[in-house]
Amino acid sequence: MVLLLLRSPIVKHLHTSWLPCVSRNYSTKTTFKQGEQSELIGMGFDNFLVIGDVYRRDEIDASHYPVFHQVEGVRLCTASQIFGSHQNMDNFQIFDSGERTTEKQGVHTAEALHLLESDLKGCLLGLATSLFGQDIEARWVDAYFPFTHPSWELEVKLNDVWVELLGCGLIEQEILFNRGVEDKIGWAFGLGLERWAMKLFGIPDIRLFWSTDSGFLSQFHFDDPTKPVKYKTVSKYMQCSNDISFWLPADGQYNSTDFFDLVHLIDAFTHQKKKLTSHCYRIVYRHMEKVLTQEEVNILHRRIEEEAAANLNVTIR
Repeated sequence: MVLLLLRSPIVKHLHTSWLPCVSRNYSTKTTFKQGEQSELIGMGFDNFLVIGDVYRRDEIDASHYPVFHQVEGVRLCTASQIFGSHQNMDNFQIFDSGERTTEKQGVHTAEALHLLESDLKGCLLGLATSLFGQDIEARWVDAYFPFTHPSWELEVKLNDVWVELLGCGLIEQEILFNRGVEDKIGWAFGLGLERWAMKLFGIPDIRLFWSTDSGFLSQFHFDDPTKPVKYKTVSKYMQCSNDISFWLPADGQYNSTDFFDLVHLIDAFTHQKKKLTSHCYRIVYRHMEKVLTQEEVNILHRRIEEEAAANLNVTIR
């Protein structure tokens, strides 16, 4: 589904991220009209991406949610861009006056259609394989969208189930003609970022993206976007957290990584009169099979305080 060209879901805060650079903000409670959807094309842009929030009616399950984030792209091409430069371009036409069929628009030549389809599928499948690996299980499925023809969906195996990753197709030529584009044909696509992240990181349920659970969120705090990260299952039971504060040893032998890899440093300060530094860490407790009571957590917490004092030479506050 493409916000500009394929369908018309509600969207706000659209930002392009592919040259030519365009930035527009929309906030609306109604679906886009076709003129608004094709505005960027009318402004003369041939290649662009748009990012936005999508709101639609959807049954909630592991791969569906009524709110998600979408990236949409458009690419327009002239005859020379599709066929290459030739001495006699009259032999290389992108427009025809044939009949519309289930396979093509009547206004497009078969040769241009096949080359543009190959460009579209090669680009999008290449994106998928670059992120997920060459051995990804993927397939193209014929689809219908109001503003493209022919249209397809790219499906991949996710948790052993075929799931749609994106929708795409050749832009209905009438849209381009209506915007004053007389010498180009093109394709468009739309993809939901959550499903791509589910496939990339091995996240089993789309509803996790709306979780405030630190057990989930902390797994994706990293500075290197190329670092391979796979989701680790966290307990479905509620968290219980306690803080531990202590004075660091005056001899400077304490190393914060002794605690830092396990818990979260939430505060640090130096007492000007005592000339001592204090660290405060938050420890999150959770059981995989039950909800922990505060009394159970307090017992564990006291043991950690005792071990920290004994092994790290710190003074519990």
